[in-house]
Amino acid sequence: MSLYRRLLVLISLLFLLCGNALAHPALWQVKNGNSTIYLFGTVHLLPNDTDWRFPALNEALSKSQVLYIELTDDDQAGMASLVLHYGVDTDHPLSTLLNESDNAALAKAAQLAGLPGGTTALQPMKPWLAALTLAVAPLMKAGLDPAAGVDKQLREQMTHAGKPVRGLETAEQQIRFLADLPNSLQLAFLRDTLRDVDKDKEELLSLVDAWKLGDVAAIAKLENDELKTQEPALYQKLLVQRNQAWAARIKDLLRQPGATVFVAVGAAHLAGPDSVQAQLAKIGITTQQD
Repeated sequence: MSLYRRLLVLISLLFLLCGNALAHPALWQVKNGNSTIYLFGTVHLLPNDTDWRFPALNEALSKSQVLYIELTDDDQAGMASLVLHYGVDTDHPLSTLLNESDNAALAKAAQLAGLPGGTTALQPMKPWLAALTLAVAPLMKAGLDPAAGVDKQLREQMTHAGKPVRGLETAEQQIRFLADLPNSLQLAFLRDTLRDVDKDKEELLSLVDAWKLGDVAAIAKLENDELKTQEPALYQKLLVQRNQAWAARIKDLLRQPGATVFVAVGAAHLAGPDSVQAQLAKIGITTQQD
């Protein structure tokens, strides 16, 4: 699977290709006295008919007083402004950064993705944004709906219940995880996306199966291992450091007497030896999978 696609999993752009089969993702509890934190792995693009709820999850949401998700300031106007600021460079058209072979691959990828405007639409984009666009466009074309993502549905449910929803990060922070990458690494990710634009279906289906079954070992193998091996510094920045920060936040939440909090983050953050649960264990806090 494309290393760039693995990178997307580590921020709030994780996508999912699946039908309407019942899903049963993993759910954890963290307890301290009469305080409880629930941890749940999410996916952020879903077909709008995907059934992923189950009784223990519904009960945890009902008991929770507040929901934390990765970000809440992701309104369309705000995101568009951030993308324009961090993702556009009209002085250096994308084609001028690529060789002849890369430009041919770019044209093919744009065609396969059904991208409106083709390569012309990509020219003002910085490499990270072009790669993201090429990764997401065919998923949107296939009917995957950001509004149907798990985090969006949880947010809507809790808001409807009159419960607060808070962000662990900001939209600007998440965009800058990509936008602040060195240009050479952005180009490497773009080329990786171009190479694998039509080769990822089988592994994506494996990821879907792992998420539906709550198979965190498989999620870690599919989503974290290659990034850790090939780009260890990036792995530390995008996964380990963020997991450490979230673990510290959870520790603070547990100090609130009687608190019951639901925390929903990308599934890759709750898988593998550097997961949020592993970071909690390092500071003496035990998690239990439901």
